Amino acid sequence: QVQLVESGGGLVQPGGSLRLSCAASGSIFSTHVMGWYRQAPGKQRELVATLTTSGSTNYADSVKGRFTISRDNAKNTVTLQMNSLKPEDTAVYYCSAKIARMAWGHFDDYWGQGTQVTVSS
Repeated sequence: QVQLVESGGGLVQPGGSLRLSCAASGSIFSTHVMGWYRQAPGKQRELVATLTTSGSTNYADSVKGRFTISRDNAKNTVTLQMNSLKPEDTAVYYCSAKIARMAWGHFDDYWGQGTQVTVSS
C-alpha cells in the first residue's frame, strides 16, 4: 500500500507565497517522477510541475519563474514553492508520483487527496 499526503495549502493574498509538501509512504522500492497538478472549479486538471529522480524538471508556462519544485529522494517527498501568487492560481493541488513497489515491478501512478490553495484579497 502506497499513500501520498499533501500539506501546506491555505489562503494567501495576491503576490504572496506558499509552500506545498507531499510525502509518499508505504511499500516503496523506488520513485521516478514526482510532481504537482491542479484543478480549478469547472476546469480540467492541469500539470503544474514535475521532477524526476535525476533532476529533470518540467513546468507549466503559467508558473515558470514563480514556482519551484524540489524533492528529497531518500525521504520520498516533493515540495512546491509558490511565489508571486495570482488569483488564477486558485485551485485544488494534487501530488502525483510514479512508484515501483518492487524491483521487478512496473511504475504505477499514485495521487494524493488534494489540498486547497486560494489566492484572494
